[in-house]
Amino acid sequence: MHLLSPKSPGWLDWCPDPSVPAFRLPAGTVDTHCHVFGPQARFPFAPERKYTPCDGGKEQLFALRDHLGIARNVVVQATCHGADNSAMVDAVRAAGDRARGVATVRPDVEEAELRALHSAGVRGVRFNFVRRLVDTAPEDDLRTIAAKIAPLGWHVVLYFESADLPELAPFFASLPTPLVVDHMGRPDVTRPVDGPEFSRFLRFVDANDVWVKVTCPERLSVTGPAALDGQRDAYTDVVPFGRRVVEEFGDRVLWGTDWPHPNLTDHMPDDGLLVDHVPHIAPTEEQQRLLLVDNPMRLYWPDEA
Repeated sequence: MHLLSPKSPGWLDWCPDPSVPAFRLPAGTVDTHCHVFGPQARFPFAPERKYTPCDGGKEQLFALRDHLGIARNVVVQATCHGADNSAMVDAVRAAGDRARGVATVRPDVEEAELRALHSAGVRGVRFNFVRRLVDTAPEDDLRTIAAKIAPLGWHVVLYFESADLPELAPFFASLPTPLVVDHMGRPDVTRPVDGPEFSRFLRFVDANDVWVKVTCPERLSVTGPAALDGQRDAYTDVVPFGRRVVEEFGDRVLWGTDWPHPNLTDHMPDDGLLVDHVPHIAPTEEQQRLLLVDNPMRLYWPDEA
């Protein structure tokens, strides 16, 4: 299956033919972290963007969804589109009730715009604190946004580097919304899973009832995509961290592909292999059901959960 032709203009070297996973996702699986890029001719990228991807639109996303056996998606606004949520909203609307969205908004956003986004399927906003992706994240502005979305029952998705958590934790704890952390707070997987840095993150999650995405092993791994002993798990050094979060916070963990893997330079992952990472961090059927189906349904489709 070709999601994009490698001869397409602007081709970014992600895997065009994702493998068929050995692990069969349970019925109703939700990919809670994916994006759409453009297409740029219809949805231009933001002038202030830090990277320029190739097109990766809703048609390619839905093709991957069906290939992997995913039932629903949560489309997270990509930083390359700034606060113009048009591409994300277009994808969510096109999926019907099979998708929800996470937006980026500015502090002057009006209630009418938020309600329009809610009607389209948006259920959260993303606050990005990763310095290589955003110039600044002023806390007063973000606090204003959080106060505006709280009446809608939305949550805030937090993207930060683990080393910055001590500085950011008091602000995060002050927000009046549920919190969802991207990619386990980007731990340094060369350090011990029971060391002070990751333990601090786990205490933060516990103290604030935070939801955690056990996503993006390809971003966190040092060993990379080499399988171990023939097993279809390409990122073995990330496994202890993901498994620890799943064991301690099984009712608040989420999973996603991060397709189309923005701003990666070392390698582009095989999405089929990312699916096969799941049983390594969630070994039991009960853990898998919570991670892939029950938890995301409770957060994004509570009326059906």
